[in-house]
Amino acid sequence: MTNITQQSIKSANFETYLNRAGKGNSEVILFLHGSGPGVTSFANWRYALNACCESYDCLAPDLLGFGNSSHPEKLPKNRQEWMDLWINQLIELLDELDVQKAHLVGNSLGCSIALELLLEHPERFDKVVLMGPGGTPNTKLSHELARAKGFYNNPSPEKLRQIMSWFVYDAEAMAPIIDAVTDYRYETAMKPEVRISNDSIFATAAVPVPVTALRRIEHPVLLVHGRDDMVCSVESSYYYLEHIPNSQMHVFGKCGHWTQIEKQESFNHLIQNYFSNKI
Repeated sequence: MTNITQQSIKSANFETYLNRAGKGNSEVILFLHGSGPGVTSFANWRYALNACCESYDCLAPDLLGFGNSSHPEKLPKNRQEWMDLWINQLIELLDELDVQKAHLVGNSLGCSIALELLLEHPERFDKVVLMGPGGTPNTKLSHELARAKGFYNNPSPEKLRQIMSWFVYDAEAMAPIIDAVTDYRYETAMKPEVRISNDSIFATAAVPVPVTALRRIEHPVLLVHGRDDMVCSVESSYYYLEHIPNSQMHVFGKCGHWTQIEKQESFNHLIQNYFSNKI
């Protein structure tokens, strides 16, 4: 059973497809998904939204260029141009929903966007969870990530299923979820507008946030990582732990890049305790 509602929200410059659960709760959590072929916010966060909606108003939008949200008419030339568009999209969304302040949860690419939001709009956010972040100077460029970026060179359901299996620690145990996610994501990935946007995004490289900027972040930040993450190595979270002043870290053993799915009960319990000041 799902508590999630879905709608398109029009703002000045964007049309954002929003998954929402817990509308009416006073505290808001904004969930930001990662990248990859056919990714959507629903695929990333459906378990978390259902788990957290009793206490929080949970917002999980498809980012510009992904899923069912709008796509830029003129493709950005680099990652920073994409980042600027995502920041504007999310602030416009919060304004449309009359949300003045929210907690943040980012996954992978969503972590990089969360950090940019903290730097550009610090007053709009409270506590932050960064799950499986990358984009740091010591993040290892894995073969798994390189192969995932090449998905559109010769796309097929089989190729996507293989990529999805690299996201988890135990592919055999997770096979039913991998199969379901693959079917859903392949259909999304093959939409012409999604492929065009993703080709552009995958062709750009992350620009690490300078250490001087990280040290000025005053928000409480919880870093969550799978020890066995083969997409974004756990070293990246240790890097942020070193340079973000008010940070702490939780590492899950026998866990890959999909902490919110592989360790869903523990993850959902962890972030709610964090946001409610119990840890």
